[in-house]
Amino acid sequence: MQLAELLETPDLGLRLLHAPEGSLERPVGRTITIDLLEPGRYLNGGELVLTGLVWRRGPGDSETFVSSIAEGGATCLLAGAALLGAVPDDLVEACRRHRVALVEVPGDVAFADVTEYVAAAGAAGESARMSASLARQRQLLSAIASGRSLDELAARVATEIGHACRVLTTSGRHVVPGPGELDPETVDALTRRFLTADLLPAVAEAGDRRYSLFPIGSGLADRLTGWTVAVEGDHTTWPREDLDMVHEFGAITALDRSRRDEGFRVRRPLAAATLAHLEAGASPAEIATGLRQCGLDPERPLVLAVAELGPGGPPDAVAAVLEDVALGLGPSVVASARDGCAVAFLPSRPDLIDQLRRSLTRLGPALVRGSLSVGLSGESAVDALAGALEEARFAHRVARSGGGAVALSSSEEVTSHVLLLATVPDDIRRTYAQRVLGPVLEHDQRTGSDLVPTLDRFLTYAGSWTRTAESLHLHVNSVRYRISRVEELTGRDLTTMEDRVDVFLALRSL
Repeated sequence: MQLAELLETPDLGLRLLHAPEGSLERPVGRTITIDLLEPGRYLNGGELVLTGLVWRRGPGDSETFVSSIAEGGATCLLAGAALLGAVPDDLVEACRRHRVALVEVPGDVAFADVTEYVAAAGAAGESARMSASLARQRQLLSAIASGRSLDELAARVATEIGHACRVLTTSGRHVVPGPGELDPETVDALTRRFLTADLLPAVAEAGDRRYSLFPIGSGLADRLTGWTVAVEGDHTTWPREDLDMVHEFGAITALDRSRRDEGFRVRRPLAAATLAHLEAGASPAEIATGLRQCGLDPERPLVLAVAELGPGGPPDAVAAVLEDVALGLGPSVVASARDGCAVAFLPSRPDLIDQLRRSLTRLGPALVRGSLSVGLSGESAVDALAGALEEARFAHRVARSGGGAVALSSSEEVTSHVLLLATVPDDIRRTYAQRVLGPVLEHDQRTGSDLVPTLDRFLTYAGSWTRTAESLHLHVNSVRYRISRVEELTGRDLTTMEDRVDVFLALRSL
């Protein structure tokens, strides 16, 4: 019910004294009758305030009262004329200054009559809204049952509400692309906002546009693998009917997602069996048969990916993450491995690493207390997949040791000392680092002298005093002093290649 409709009710005889632009089209919220001079703290916003003007002792009180209800978020003031015979001009002027709609209630009309009328109209409106919502849900379900796609339903919703509508996953994959193509920076902004918002739906800003993000499903549970309905515009300004339609579309999308997820659950055991055969040394013909059963073409080259959510993330969750990302790359399948990792069979393509890195990096904001590490093999034919699996697992160990919320390493990137250190067990690496750099670490912890960061920068710049000093904004003599302290504490001579290599490997083993 809008304020204009309330004013048109003949039995109430209300008279409009002031209406800011757009106020007549606003929906009427709950009514509250109050005669305190400063009642703003009792308002939640959007109320229709009824007052008998008992609080008024002089013209200045009107400013105090109206400013208080305006700060409280009231949208309309209904002032009774019974006490003073008419609404005073100072109250009208105060409402003009604070952009609050003002309506006079005749002396012979009880406030209870106004409250009851608004409540009855609101109940009728809510009933009509519920009926309309159920009708729309039936229409959407019928459309799905008759073979309509989510894309078609999204286009229908967009036409109804006048805002472009699409469905995205947290990795940025477009389940429903919507009109036009979003640039990668916009997708980054939308997924980051979805993963970090305290409450959903939320508004995201990307460039000069706003998007409203509605959760599909519970929204707050397991956002790492969540979907969102992204609609152009700010939902906080939309009418209730448009919000209802978006929520109804989200419910239908959740049902569609459940159907798709069931398909993945059916394929995972087939993928797991193929992985087990690969690990057991099965023949290429047997592996090819398993790939066909999974829906893959064994004649096409593949890349294997090994991924893990740490610490102790469930294999099903990392498998779901890999499946989501892989769907944006082409025909693929994912299996959960016995070591808590997930293994994906991915199509080989020139931009595979770049696409994976961009998609996986978008998940970083959801990994506040954990990490995602991924290792990739090189391109491989079916008769060399066993070696590709070893490559991917090796690259995964490197990624896991690299730190950061999201780490991805490929077999092509694993070179020199990285390759060497990845083969060394963690406890041995830590022991080596402590033996070489233990005194320096203890000195830094005790004095805060930053010897380790200076040493790292010094070796990065191949022992250049000047470049190290410039990068750290220090005087060259300060750098020389710090490096000499490192040499004293470690017993190493950093002018020799052998000692530099020992210290460098110790740094990379921390």
